[in-house]
Amino acid sequence: MADILNHVQEINVCARQNPVQLIRRAETRYDELLDQTVDCICGDRIRFVLLAGPSSSGKTTTAGKLVQKLAANGRTAHMVSLDDFYKNRSEIKRGADGGPDYETVEALELGQLDRVQSDLAERGRSMLPKYDFDSGLRQENARELRLAAGDVVIFEGLHALNPVVTDRLPQDALLKLYVSVSTRLYSSDGSVQLSRRDLRLTRRLIRDHQFRSSSPENTFSLWGTVLKGEGEYLHPYKFNADILLDSIHNYEP
Repeated sequence: MADILNHVQEINVCARQNPVQLIRRAETRYDELLDQTVDCICGDRIRFVLLAGPSSSGKTTTAGKLVQKLAANGRTAHMVSLDDFYKNRSEIKRGADGGPDYETVEALELGQLDRVQSDLAERGRSMLPKYDFDSGLRQENARELRLAAGDVVIFEGLHALNPVVTDRLPQDALLKLYVSVSTRLYSSDGSVQLSRRDLRLTRRLIRDHQFRSSSPENTFSLWGTVLKGEGEYLHPYKFNADILLDSIHNYEP
């Protein structure tokens, strides 16, 4: 497996000399991790994958890559985002800042999620909702998911490793994944130049601006609440995961 460059000076040298190789090296490292994960899914007859991680850790991107890799191995996979199970914005309890607290697991319509998981596990089909972040409204029965024999469902979201989510699925057909940036980037003097949180915050600033109609100022204002929510609702369940994935791509800086 390709190793991780974690010194900014070395990254800059590689970026100047051969940027394509720098990108390929990072992509190859992560692809190899995902290939090993796919081997586990295919070898153990996994039907459900639960993929959790902190904000902007790469959950959605990782889930999409797993779908592609499973298809190359003859398995059809379907992505289900836990974000689509958010309650309507007006129904979510307020946080300390007065705004809706999207970080708590109670922000999800857990009864609906329970029904969907039970339907998929027992009947192989269910109607799924869709959440609109612009309006703050959840559309019911937005699409139907039907599973064929051998299909895999990937549930991805902040709370995917919480027992209120994991315990509703057949444990012998379940694989739990945790994805996050787990590598710091260092200066030549050995000090941390970009922390793991710095990298995730940068990703979130870009994502929120491009896809969630959120200004950088708004993302900054929410970041403290996001980190608090991760500490309360994600980190206690991190080591429930069967596999930990480091999503660092050191060409990003």
